Amino acid sequence: MQNRTPRIPEQPAPNHPELDARFTDELAAVLTGARRRALRDGDRQIDTAHLLHSLIEADPEVREAFDGGPRLAKVLGYLVQRSIGYGLRWQGSVEDSGAVPVVRDPAADGWSPSALAALDDALYRAASRGEDRAAGLDLLAALAADAESRAVEVLTRGGVDARWLADRVAGVLAAEESRRG
Repeated sequence: MQNRTPRIPEQPAPNHPELDARFTDELAAVLTGARRRALRDGDRQIDTAHLLHSLIEADPEVREAFDGGPRLAKVLGYLVQRSIGYGLRWQGSVEDSGAVPVVRDPAADGWSPSALAALDDALYRAASRGEDRAAGLDLLAALAADAESRAVEVLTRGGVDARWLADRVAGVLAAEESRRG
């Protein structure tokens, strides 16, 4: 009989206050949740699917962006399957969609190149609206924009068109901005 419990790495991905400080408190909590999830799942790096899973669990605005329960439930189903060792098989491999060259920045320790690209894109999206810190919807749009990421694979398998989701989030953020301004 085979034990299906994944091997847990000895050390979690380190917290980096300099990275977390560029995000809202809520999004910094999502990053911490993604770190914990990767550790618990026995994955070598925090990838975009870890970010998506933590983001959906923690942020009500992100859940609303899916426009209905059935889509969201199916996406969560794939993410849960992954975390218990079934379904999508990525454990032990590094996610690299090619969105950003592999870097050796100490703040990048424990993050897949695709996850780092999504975090950078979220910061860019927030800055383009004049915000100092990125929020959950910024990260959701960034995750949906990388067609080669694991997050987009999960979305696609869950019946969510990533381009539709990115456009929907952009519309929500634009409406929010117009209400403020």
